[in-house]
Amino acid sequence: MKEVRIVLADAQYLARAGYRHLLQEQARFQVVGEASDTKELEAVVQELKPDIIIFDYHNSESFSIDDICRINNAAPETNFLVVTSESEKSKIFKILECGVNSILTKNCSREEIISAIKSTSRSEKFFCNKVLNVILEKHLGNQEEEENCYPSNLTAREVEIVELVAKGIPTREIADLLCLSPHTVYTHRKNIMKKLRINSVSEMILYAINAGIVKPAVN
Repeated sequence: MKEVRIVLADAQYLARAGYRHLLQEQARFQVVGEASDTKELEAVVQELKPDIIIFDYHNSESFSIDDICRINNAAPETNFLVVTSESEKSKIFKILECGVNSILTKNCSREEIISAIKSTSRSEKFFCNKVLNVILEKHLGNQEEEENCYPSNLTAREVEIVELVAKGIPTREIADLLCLSPHTVYTHRKNIMKKLRINSVSEMILYAINAGIVKPAVN
């Protein structure tokens, strides 16, 4: 099977060493580079073009969420697995807006970390249970504040597209899978967002999870 090339972005040497030790147990995973700050990360991504960046932005002096957005735009083929602190709940939605594939907390188990890396290597979404609870809590809370509930009234085709988008599949691949043109898929997405009263892909992912269309990867 194809080797998964990984870059570790963490300000702490011991944290990077821990990830390296964990990944050595997995034959397909190879750590090809490391970065302790933004400048190093940008250089190593440009040079090595990794499949995955395991990114810890907890140390704001070394990394920031803006780094995720900038690097994700510059290297769209590289998937992000973000490791965050559970206390930084307000930042989870901003991370999602940057287009990351997976989010874990520092309290996650070895099995969850490995599952997240495997899912991320396939360009799938992975939210650990603690992150998912934060997402759903805020999403459901916002729904409860609405004066009126509204039905989704999505068509079967639109539900298919929501599911594929939530799984992180690009528009062109969705078009191929459903035997549609990319333009038709874009039109469906526009209609879906209008029906659901949402404005972003991250909100569509939340809707898909909340509605049971997709489920987070679990052990």
